[in-house]
Amino acid sequence: MKKMILVLMPLSILMATNVKGQAPQVVIDKAETERIEKFLSSDDLAGRKTFSKDIDKAADFIANEFKTAGLAKLNPLPTYLQSFTKLNVKFISAKGNLDGTEIEGRSIIAVTPQASLVVNETSGYEVVKINKEDNLIVAVRKYIAANKPYVVMVDESFAQNFNRLVQLKSNTNAQQASLIFVLSNLSPAKFSFDIQNQIEQLPLANVVGVIPGKTMPNEYVIFSGHYDHLGVNGKKAVDGDSIYNGANDDAAGTTAMIMLSKYFKKLNNNARTLIFVAFTAEEVGGFGAQYFSKQFDPMTVKAMFNLEMIGTESKWGKNSAYITGFEKTNMGTILQKNLEGTGFQFYPDPYTDQNLFYRSDNATLARLGVPAHTISTSKMDNEPTYHKVSDQFETIDLVNMNEIIKAIALSAQSIISGKDTPTRVDTTQLK
Repeated sequence: MKKMILVLMPLSILMATNVKGQAPQVVIDKAETERIEKFLSSDDLAGRKTFSKDIDKAADFIANEFKTAGLAKLNPLPTYLQSFTKLNVKFISAKGNLDGTEIEGRSIIAVTPQASLVVNETSGYEVVKINKEDNLIVAVRKYIAANKPYVVMVDESFAQNFNRLVQLKSNTNAQQASLIFVLSNLSPAKFSFDIQNQIEQLPLANVVGVIPGKTMPNEYVIFSGHYDHLGVNGKKAVDGDSIYNGANDDAAGTTAMIMLSKYFKKLNNNARTLIFVAFTAEEVGGFGAQYFSKQFDPMTVKAMFNLEMIGTESKWGKNSAYITGFEKTNMGTILQKNLEGTGFQFYPDPYTDQNLFYRSDNATLARLGVPAHTISTSKMDNEPTYHKVSDQFETIDLVNMNEIIKAIALSAQSIISGKDTPTRVDTTQLK
C-alpha cells in the first residue's frame, strides 16, 4: 500500500520536499506561471516578430525577470542582452573565370560577409573539391565549420541541388571566412571571381542569465526557449484577429525557462553552472541559437534542456511530455529515472518522421556533440493552433504546464548536481 501512495504522490508534494530547508518557498506556482505566460502572449507584444520593437519589449521583460530573480550576467556581457548582428545579404552579381574559361553567374554561389569580394589564386583561397560520391550537405558543412577561405568546386552531378546552397547566405555572419561554391568539374590552377552584394546589418539579441556553479563552475547546463514568433498578419485577419500571439510557440517554453531560473536560484545548490537563455530568431532560421552556441567550447556543455511548446497536453494526456532525439544520448533515461514515483512520464519523440530533433534551438549544440534535447508536448500531427492566430493564452492548460515545469526541475537535479553526466551525441551519425 505504501508503494502505491509513493507512485501517486503529486509533483507539488515532491517539489515542496525537495525545496524544504533550501529555499524560502516553492516558486513554481501556477499564479507566477500564468503572469509570465500571459504577458509574453499578450496582444501588447504583437506576436514578438523578429527585428520588431515588439520583440524588444519581450526581451526587456525577460531581462527584468532575471534581474529580479538575482541571476548573474553572462561574462563579459554588461547586461542580460547578448546582442549581435545578423547580416542580410542581397545578391547583385557574380562573375568567374577558371583557367581562362568564363563561368556563368548561376554556377557561382558566394557565402560571404563582404559587399565586394574580388579574389584570384593569389588571394589566399584554397581550391577544394566535392566529388560525385560525396554527401553534398555533409561536405558543405565541413567546409563551413573549418571557417577558412575556400573555392569549393562542386561536381556537376549535383547540378539539381546546387541552388539549395543559396540558403547558406541566410546564416552569414560578420566573422566567417568567405566561401565560393562553383558548379564545375574543373580543377583550376588559376581563377578569378568578382562577387557584388548589398549588405544590411540587422540587430538581434538573446536574453541570458546565469547561476554560477558552486563546485563545477566550468561545466554548464543550459535551459532555453525561444521568445520570438510570427508577428502580425497584415494581409488577412481570421475572425477579426491578425496577431500570432504564440502562446504555446514558444511563450510557454520561455515561461518555463524563466520559472526554472527562479526555482534553481532559490535552491542555490547547483554544482554546475546553469545558463538560462531566451533565444531570438528561431522562427526565421535559428540565428539566436547559432550565435549563442559559438560562444562556448561544446565540451564544457554537459546538457541542454530546450523547452518548446509545452502548453497543451501531449498525445498521452496530462503529466507527460516527449524528448526529441531520445535515442541519441542517455539523457532521456536519466530524466526518466529521476521522475520515478512522481506519476510523470517522459517519452521518446513519437514524431520522428518530422525531424524535430533538428528543427529547434537544440540542434546547433547537438551537432557539436552536446546532449541537447527539446522537451515538448505538441501533437505535431494534429496541433490545432500551431502557427495560427488561435495560439492564444486561453488555449494554454496552465495547470498541466505548471506540472511539466516541476517535472523538468526534478528530472534535471542529478545532472545539475554533477552526479550524472549524459553521454554525448555521436556527431558522425548526424544528418
